[in-house]
Amino acid sequence: MRSEEAGSGLGLLPCMCLEEPPGSDLEDENFGSPRTFDPDFKGPVADRSCTDVLCCIIFILFIIGYILLGLMAWVHGDPRRVAYPTDSNGHFCGQKGTPNENKTILFYFNLFSCTSPSLLVNLQCPTTQICVSKCPEKFLTYMEMYFMYRTRENYWSYYSQFCKAASAKPVKAFTQLLLDDDCPTAIFPSRPFLQRCFPDFSTKNGLLTIGNKTTFNDGSGKTRNVVELRAAANGVNKILDARAIGMKVFEDYATTWYWILIGLTIAMLLSWMFVILLRVTAGFLFWVFILGVIGILAYGIWHCYQEYSKLQGKPNSHLSIYNIGIQTDISMYFQLKQTWFTFMIILAILEVIVIVMLIFLRDRIRVSIALLKEGSKAIGYIPSTLIYPVLTFIFLSICISYWAVTAVYLATSGTPIYKVIAPEGQCEHENKTCDPEIFNTTEIAKACPGAHCNFAFYGGKSLYHQYITTFQIVNLFIFLWLINFVIALGQCTLAGAFASYYWALKKPDDIPPHPLFTAFGRAIRYHTGSLAFGSLILATIQMVRLVLQYLDNRLKDAQSNISRFLQCCLKCCFWCLEHVVKFLNRHAYVMIAIYGQNFCRSARDAFNLLMRNVLKVAVMDRVTEFVLTLGKILVAGCIGILAFLLFTERIPMIVEGPTSLNYYWVPLLTVIIGSYLIAHGFFSVYAMCIDTIFICFLEDLERNDGSTARPYYMSQSLLKIMSKQSSQTKKQ
Repeated sequence: MRSEEAGSGLGLLPCMCLEEPPGSDLEDENFGSPRTFDPDFKGPVADRSCTDVLCCIIFILFIIGYILLGLMAWVHGDPRRVAYPTDSNGHFCGQKGTPNENKTILFYFNLFSCTSPSLLVNLQCPTTQICVSKCPEKFLTYMEMYFMYRTRENYWSYYSQFCKAASAKPVKAFTQLLLDDDCPTAIFPSRPFLQRCFPDFSTKNGLLTIGNKTTFNDGSGKTRNVVELRAAANGVNKILDARAIGMKVFEDYATTWYWILIGLTIAMLLSWMFVILLRVTAGFLFWVFILGVIGILAYGIWHCYQEYSKLQGKPNSHLSIYNIGIQTDISMYFQLKQTWFTFMIILAILEVIVIVMLIFLRDRIRVSIALLKEGSKAIGYIPSTLIYPVLTFIFLSICISYWAVTAVYLATSGTPIYKVIAPEGQCEHENKTCDPEIFNTTEIAKACPGAHCNFAFYGGKSLYHQYITTFQIVNLFIFLWLINFVIALGQCTLAGAFASYYWALKKPDDIPPHPLFTAFGRAIRYHTGSLAFGSLILATIQMVRLVLQYLDNRLKDAQSNISRFLQCCLKCCFWCLEHVVKFLNRHAYVMIAIYGQNFCRSARDAFNLLMRNVLKVAVMDRVTEFVLTLGKILVAGCIGILAFLLFTERIPMIVEGPTSLNYYWVPLLTVIIGSYLIAHGFFSVYAMCIDTIFICFLEDLERNDGSTARPYYMSQSLLKIMSKQSSQTKKQ
């Protein structure tokens, strides 16, 4: 009966939400009428046909096109262009088998040019860039070298390392050097980072210096301040500061990696234990969750108060975060009273919120516990569902890896393209393509003194190269589509497995064999199109959100207050729309898993069913999510406290943890976040289980009446609690 409907015209026109004809048994002015009793319905429909065929075909064609796009990118791209820096002639630094094999570092002739307006347009520093074997280690101008060379030839041998072509002696006068741009006008102490030479800044007596100097000659007769050089490399220096932190973080990981693995293993075992115990002691564990979270927050408040008290009277502890500004030494923030006071206030607010929610939701807790017990029973009978998140993780990893590799190959496709770059940004020929071999003999060099023909990017004039940007957008969109499809496949598969449990009249005897694999096969074989349709809608919304975010970042400085307000409203609206669609899709996949209908009809039926029971949905969805979130927090919190005591050497009498950590919070946050993600994987199965059982429960109430001819499929304990809750709602 159901399979005939699924295989009718609805299945052949899948990408359109078709309306039922007038008089349909599912149509009513109050969100549709309840389903009528069907004596042949025994759970998820086994005899079903393909749904949303057109969407399935489109999805398969997109995947084939995505594979072809990856092959084209692989043929034309060269990831070495990302691994190696490129000089002004488009040659790789450090590539084996080339003249630059031993020259692995990129050197900028005039770093002061990096403050030019053209930098913002071309994303290239408008100065000559060459490959060198090492960075300069001292101050030296071309004029100083030119005069000192007469007495000591080693000056030129050192300076010539940073010129385009080495010669036996400096043969060019300074004016000719400026025109030909063969050598830098000056060099100063630098250090390599990311295979590029950047100024070696240091602080001495509170003053910013470079090579123990605060001022220096830039080689053109001007005296420059170190602050000016710092401004020229402002963005770079943020990376340089991060380098020191990165090295310390790496050292901490190298010291604590095995402790991190132990913590994550304990988190997995703890999550398994909670899953098993929920089957028999859901109520007890719920209160353990509640008291555990309250206790963790209380401990956090007490610890913050203790640290705040210790800082009383200490010098400079009264300073605010604003006073000290941005510091690379994170520990400085923990020496301020304001930091611990802020943490204490935040934790206190969270504590109050948890307690207030418990007070107002106390009458609904019993319903959540009943669903947790029922969900625990279902997982106990189908334990393979706990392994399915691993399969989802593998699929997601494949999608992410393919997208990243394709994006890199697309970005490095083509031949080197050279463009005219003027340091002053006032050349009419700027951004025009040029040939570096003959640039100095062209009219452009004469019309724009000081202009350079520098490597800009990789591209070409073929049809493929002209649409590289379009291919990148397509790559991103299909990536979002695939990611949402993988998540939808997991939700539909789990829903089918748990629906098989619910609609078994005699549990566990009537549960079909291998329900998870059966549900997975049904979802792939019959409903690929429906899952692709739902994930396509979600991917489109996410793509629009990314475009809005991109425009916001690019036009941030050029926007008026009104445009910022409108863009903020748009971003907020699409954020809400994405979450609403995710909620509807999730329940639509449950209906697909049960009845085998197309996406539009399943989404409509799920929406009508939820609206007919809106009070139950509002309570169950929020309370159940609250309970499961508490479970994740408790797992992460328990492991976090143990890790904190271990990494801060608070329990040396029990176990001796790692010593001499630079930042104890690095492995601590890694353990906490990793434990939360592990717990999320386990509890996400529970969330899908409870959603499925709840949808099946509502369908059960509408289909059956509890008589011998039309018995309920739910457990008696669940029926008793839900019926009592329904009667209390009616009285209110």
